[in-house]
Amino acid sequence: MKCLEIIELRTAESNRELWESQMQKLIDDVVKETSRESIKAYCRVMIDTDFSIHLFHDSIDGDNTGSKLGLHLASTLKEFGLVNHSVWVEMNW
Repeated sequence: MKCLEIIELRTAESNRELWESQMQKLIDDVVKETSRESIKAYCRVMIDTDFSIHLFHDSIDGDNTGSKLGLHLASTLKEFGLVNHSVWVEMNW
């Protein structure tokens, strides 16, 4: 079963360039450590304080609260603002 994990961050400060560079560094570090290529980062149009990281998986182990990587990212990002972490499962019709 294919899964999508979304970690959304709403920062307290509106400094898009700073946040983009910090998010890029975080993503680069994750890719280096995990060899994960199925990770994407997004910023919200016209709202400089909103960012989203998407992790793509073939499956989620455990109780479906998220992968170790997703839980780690969500925990790390909490120091920068409000975090929402959700897990989605692909529908096969």
